Amino acid sequence: MQTDALIDRLARDAGPVRPLPPAWRRCLGWLAMAVGFAAVIVLLMSPRPDLAEQLRETRFWVEQLAALATAILAAHAALALSVPGTSRRVALSPLFPAALWLGSQGVGCLSALTGRSGVSITGEPECLVFIALTGSLPAVALVAMLRRGFPVRPRLNLALAVLAAAALGNVGLRLFHPQDAALMVLIWQSGSVALLSFAGWLLGRTVLDRPVAT
Repeated sequence: MQTDALIDRLARDAGPVRPLPPAWRRCLGWLAMAVGFAAVIVLLMSPRPDLAEQLRETRFWVEQLAALATAILAAHAALALSVPGTSRRVALSPLFPAALWLGSQGVGCLSALTGRSGVSITGEPECLVFIALTGSLPAVALVAMLRRGFPVRPRLNLALAVLAAAALGNVGLRLFHPQDAALMVLIWQSGSVALLSFAGWLLGRTVLDRPVAT
């Protein structure tokens, strides 16, 4: 289509467009829904029997708050990047809390390796299922919100969206799943978050790409 014809068509047929709210406001709306859904899953699965004891542990709080911050900042970055012209640097915002999250688990692994009890590794594949379940509705909602914008970097957008949902799913998982061995958490829980985020990156073009009208 020629430029002049496109301008004429837009002038003739285009209706009024309501601007999207700021990314932070959309992120707060998403967060309220996502936390509510995660809370329902935790209640349905039943909170872990030692939750009160875990809430007295500093490392548990550091991991949970860092994972929650990762989810919030990843969701905000994904929503911000759905608006053309946004700097890609906003995608770096979840890196610090994510590094703190993984670092706290690494400290736990080091303590376990140097302790007398040693480390045993057992399979926990259900972690992937539980994280995906808890993050399912938040992920769907975030994808729907992204599609209201125009993600020009669909792979990055979807990877951030899935990271946000999976990190929040991990927060919920820690509230009802009793596994607390640092190495197991690092491999099965954080590994599940990384795997889901990578899947989001792979599927980004399929899920978020829009055909250009001619």
